[in-house]
Amino acid sequence: MATVPGQLIWEIVKKNNSFLVKQFGRSHAGVRFSKEPNNLCNLHSYKHSGLANKKTVSIQPGGKDQSVVLATTKTRKQNKPASLVHKSVMRKEFPRMAKAVTNQVVGNFYRPDLKKAALARLSVVYRSLKVSKSGAKKRNRQAIRMYGRQ
Repeated sequence: MATVPGQLIWEIVKKNNSFLVKQFGRSHAGVRFSKEPNNLCNLHSYKHSGLANKKTVSIQPGGKDQSVVLATTKTRKQNKPASLVHKSVMRKEFPRMAKAVTNQVVGNFYRPDLKKAALARLSVVYRSLKVSKSGAKKRNRQAIRMYGRQ
C-alpha cells in the first residue's frame, strides 16, 4: 500500500484541522498552537507536526509512579495504527533519562532536529512529577540583620 507524502498531508491540514488552536493577541497576527498527539512543542508547524511527519517523538508522564514515557513512531508500520507507536517507560534519575532521550532521538539519526525540544519537554515533565516537600520553610539567614553588634 502506498503512503501519502508528509508534505501533501501538511498542505491539507495546515489551514484547518480539529487540533488547531488559534490565539489572537493585541495585533492581527496571532500565535497558532496545536493539540495533536506526538507534537513536542505544541506549535502548529510542519517540523513539529505529529500528523504530517513519519518520525515523531512524544514525552509524557507515565502514571502514578514517577515515570516518564518516551514514544516514537515506527516508520514501517504507517498503515497499521495499532502497532504504530513504540513506547518505552523510564524510571531513572534525570541525567540518565536525558541521556536515553538523546540517544533515542539523535543517536539513531531518528530526528536530530528535535533534540533541544525533547530535552526541554523531558525537563518540564520530570519537574512536574516531583513531589514538593512539606514542612516548615527554612528561614533565610541573610535576611536577618543583627543591629548593635559590629
